[in-house]
Parts: sequence; structure tokens; C-alpha cells
Amino acid sequence: MKRRFFNSVLAGLGLSLGEGGVRAAGAATPVRVESFILHPNSWVPNNSVLPVILYRNALPTGGDDPAAAFEELFQKNGWPPQWRNGVYSFHHYHTLGHEVLGFSKGTAKLMLGGPGAREVDVQAGDIALLPAGTGHMNLESDAAFEVVGAYPPGQEFDIVRQKPDAAQRLRLESLPFPASDPVEGAGGSVSKLWKYQ
Repeated sequence: MKRRFFNSVLAGLGLSLGEGGVRAAGAATPVRVESFILHPNSWVPNNSVLPVILYRNALPTGGDDPAAAFEELFQKNGWPPQWRNGVYSFHHYHTLGHEVLGFSKGTAKLMLGGPGAREVDVQAGDIALLPAGTGHMNLESDAAFEVVGAYPPGQEFDIVRQKPDAAQRLRLESLPFPASDPVEGAGGSVSKLWKYQ
């Protein structure tokens, strides 16, 4: 692939190639991908096979409507955006879809995995991919905090605040994989890190 074509593809995704790897266009540091597994915790099922994926510094967040850049990125990669809001301040998880959260403004401390599990600090420009069943809540955030939520085609969210029943557990175990990574597209981190055993 010619470098000019490759660079134009990256630019179309809001990324650039610099020393140290791929980075968000206009960002001072490269996108950093983190992942970790969350095992069942109390009534929260989490997902013992599919890791949470955090994309740090994934998009620049300037301009009048930074959420639009997240919506465009998710749409391009086959994850139709469905809402703009925040993260609920109570523990919950979803059984109807895998969820990607684009943090377009502000900062927050989230609890992932249910009561007493893992605290994660997020800021504008970060993105979190939560496999279905992953507990999450907002512990604290500043007044500017804004999130864009998206799901793979045919998937959506429900709000579950108790142990899953038999139908919900079956749905969690059989929910289809997304066709592409919501941030990196085809061949991205999802294809490398999300594998059923």
C-alpha cells in the first residue's frame, strides 16, 4: 500500500502516523490501548472471556461539537451511535448489546465490574469498549462530562441492576461479535482481543 494512500485513510479516521505509532490527529501522544478481564462480581456477571478495551487519547476533542467526531468514527466503523448523555451513577450492565462509550467532554472516575471492582479515570478523547455484562457506574465527574454511546447493528442497551435471570444469561452467552472494532475498524483490537474459548 502506498504511504500517501495509507496516510489519507488514517486522516479520514481522524488519525495520523508519527513517531511511536498511530495517533489521534492533533494529539500530542499516540493512542494507547489497554485491556483487562473482569470476572463475575456479586450480582454483576461481567465477562470472563471478552476484555474491556480502553483506547486512551483516541480522538481530539476541540471545536464546538466534539461529540460529532465520536459519532462519525463509530458510524464509519459499523457501530451506529444511539445517544449522548453521561454514565449512570448506579451499578448496572447490559444484556442486549456490547457498548462503546466515547468521552467527548470533561473527566470522570468510573467503577467497572460492579461494587468494589476496578476504578478507571477517563477524560475527553478516551473511549471504552464494554462487552455485554460488564458492570459500570459513574463515581464522580465534572460538570462538562459528556459521553456518546453506540452499539453494533441490531444491538441496543437495557438497564439491568440485579443478577441475570436464565434468559439474560443465555443472551449474554450467545450475543454476536461485532463485525469491526468501533475505534480502529476491521482488523482492530476487537479482532485481536475478543475471542471465544
